[in-house]
Amino acid sequence: MSRLMHVAAGPYAPPTPARELTAVSADGSRLHVEIHGPEGAPAVVLAHGWSCSTAFWAAQIRDLAADHRVIAYDQRGHGRSPASPACSTDALADDLEAVLKSALAPGEQAVIAGHSMGGMTVMAAATRAAFREHAVAVLLCSTGSSRLVAESTVLPIRAGRSRTWLTKKILGVRGPLGPVTPLARRIVKYGTMGPGSAPHMVEAVARIVHACPPRVRYAWSRVLDLLELDHGVREIGVPTAVLCGTADRLTPPVHTRALVAALPNCVGSTELAGLGHMTPIEAPELVSGRIRELVTTYVTAVTGDQAVTADTTTKESA
Repeated sequence: MSRLMHVAAGPYAPPTPARELTAVSADGSRLHVEIHGPEGAPAVVLAHGWSCSTAFWAAQIRDLAADHRVIAYDQRGHGRSPASPACSTDALADDLEAVLKSALAPGEQAVIAGHSMGGMTVMAAATRAAFREHAVAVLLCSTGSSRLVAESTVLPIRAGRSRTWLTKKILGVRGPLGPVTPLARRIVKYGTMGPGSAPHMVEAVARIVHACPPRVRYAWSRVLDLLELDHGVREIGVPTAVLCGTADRLTPPVHTRALVAALPNCVGSTELAGLGHMTPIEAPELVSGRIRELVTTYVTAVTGDQAVTADTTTKESA
């Protein structure tokens, strides 16, 4: 538990959940799940990305939990979910299915938001029965479906085999990241955030990423290196909104544009000028607002035997 202490502070400190549960995946892996907000409120499910945890969604949880039931979980090996030797896109899909089955009532609808590897989780799960039963709309943040290493611009050199090879080595480093020092903050900011990111945002991201165990970070980097989920994108039949930052070096806007072209039911695409890969932290109100819009438009909240359209307030984009 010690590595999870103080992963962020201030507005990015992990909120205290109303309750917690453990979802058990298909291979027996146990997943830490947090539920925030009032029972019976419209449901939102949040899937975080590589090297992160539920703490990554702190700003969205604090905002949305006032009038939504927010379900956030730690991907296997991240946060409070134990590591597993099985790291694959199938495992990501299995885990999301387990969370949906554990946290939602039969037939209950939810908006599912995924950031980076969390978005890839949605793509991997698109054909799964639980996803099709529960997902009514999706938000994909700063993500892609294939060619992640080849398209990365972390290294400011010409695209090609040399850049791809070097990028793979950098992203797949095996060693610990060490303490959060001024140099570590600069590296995190350069690699994952826009140049105008506020210091408190950089601090939050650095603490969250540095808390991820090195072996977990490395294992999932290998999955991302070989990622091929173009077929999964075409299977997401529910209304899907996409957003990214124009300064994203890990999943540049070329990925968002490919998603928009492939999605059967894309209901909006937003490119945020000057923002990097960590859009839910860099633009917290805007991301929360996009989720609210999807809830307002698509979710039906069921109270007893009476179905009513969820009434939530859409925030203006920042």
